[in-house]
Amino acid sequence: MSIKCGIVGLPNVGKSTLFNALTSQKIQAENFPFCTIEPNIARVNIPDSRLDKLAEINNPEKVVPSYMEFVDIAGLVKGAHSGEGLGNKFLSHVRETQCFAHVVRCFEDTNVIHVEGKISPIDDLETIETELVLSDLEIVEKRIEKVGKQLRNGDKALEDEYEYLEKIKKELSDKGFNADLSSNSDEDFLKNLQLIVSKSFFYIANLHEDDEKNLYISELEEHAKKTNKELIKVYAKAEAELIDLDGKERLEYLDMLGLKEPTLDVIIKKGFELLNLFSYFTAGPKEVRAWSIKRGSKAPHAAGKIHSDFEKGFIKAEVIGFSDYIECGGQQTARDKGKLKIEGKEYLVQDGDVIEFKFNV
Repeated sequence: MSIKCGIVGLPNVGKSTLFNALTSQKIQAENFPFCTIEPNIARVNIPDSRLDKLAEINNPEKVVPSYMEFVDIAGLVKGAHSGEGLGNKFLSHVRETQCFAHVVRCFEDTNVIHVEGKISPIDDLETIETELVLSDLEIVEKRIEKVGKQLRNGDKALEDEYEYLEKIKKELSDKGFNADLSSNSDEDFLKNLQLIVSKSFFYIANLHEDDEKNLYISELEEHAKKTNKELIKVYAKAEAELIDLDGKERLEYLDMLGLKEPTLDVIIKKGFELLNLFSYFTAGPKEVRAWSIKRGSKAPHAAGKIHSDFEKGFIKAEVIGFSDYIECGGQQTARDKGKLKIEGKEYLVQDGDVIEFKFNV
């Protein structure tokens, strides 16, 4: 399953620099607003040490991890919902993601201009969140107008949808970015609307490697705690400079910054957590591969991630827990020891399961 994570924020807060750090690319990241116009997109493999262990046992021709797509979206400004700074175009890019990271600048640096002329994390995030809410309201209001016309023309089948939309509009109007839309409609309805407020997100505090310049992090930490949102601290500029270092040098530099693991790993884990995802595996001499699916997925749905025919013609799933697979040294020994289970259509796939699907079409 592809996970598309947007990177949003005001211009010049370090989004493109962070993108470079995450994806080991060297896209333009200059000190002026709207350096990024078209979104930069990169596919990044999701690190999972379990793949290496499976590969050691199977010695496959190839190893294929799951991946996440990062989308560096141009900076949003006040009035974005009405087109300021090409806002409508940029907001459409946010709608195409499954989740997003809101990058907020928390450091002073006279060499890096701020679009508003001052550093204020709370003002910055409120600007972005207000624009996202206003953009969502515009979409809902247009849909209400369209459905209302159809109702007046006698299409009574749309009464429930009209009621849903009115409830969503009220929730957005009353609570803004803190609106809880899950209680107003079903998941498919919200998915079709593509409302940004309904997406999972977290904050990224962009810090300077010189701690004396990080004057605003406490403000953002307090806000994140108050609103019950996750906050990840990063040194975007410093981590982007690690691109050309080898693995050992990179880890040493991260240790100097006080980071236990690369920002990429932290963000991927957070994306998995927010989207309620986990990985199962297929393993053999030709290929060892990770597949990402939602928690609560049944075996046929998991099979469909490989190919739609697997789901349509699903017969059974031969399942070995990851720890059992490793302990037994592979499928055959696991089968001999009774660790391989035959599961049917109602089986709920578990994190780390090693599965071989049987199907017929």
